[in-house]
Amino acid sequence: MSFTRTPEPPYYAVIFTTMRVNDPNDGYAEMSERLEKMVCDQPGYIGMESVREKDGFGITVCYWIDEASITNWKNNLEHQVAQEKGMADWYKNYFLRIAKVERDNETI
Repeated sequence: MSFTRTPEPPYYAVIFTTMRVNDPNDGYAEMSERLEKMVCDQPGYIGMESVREKDGFGITVCYWIDEASITNWKNNLEHQVAQEKGMADWYKNYFLRIAKVERDNETI
């Protein structure tokens, strides 16, 4: 995994914190892979960083140029199907936050 190269602020971060249901055959991995490929073609998309612990806890941060781009991705039909499936079957708990990044500092 590598860090996302972000532009000069401001830009936006969508932070998705989840606790997965442990069922390796529930279609989650396939949908996740498909969405990761799709999101790269979305206008305003910058990049993504994601981690998942063995116990199912995960955090994904997806970076966007502006709020309109976030809304357009939220309204994508295949993404909506994944959202519904996630709420119904894939996540025990989840939390979504949207933040405007006004400053960043690369320390590498």
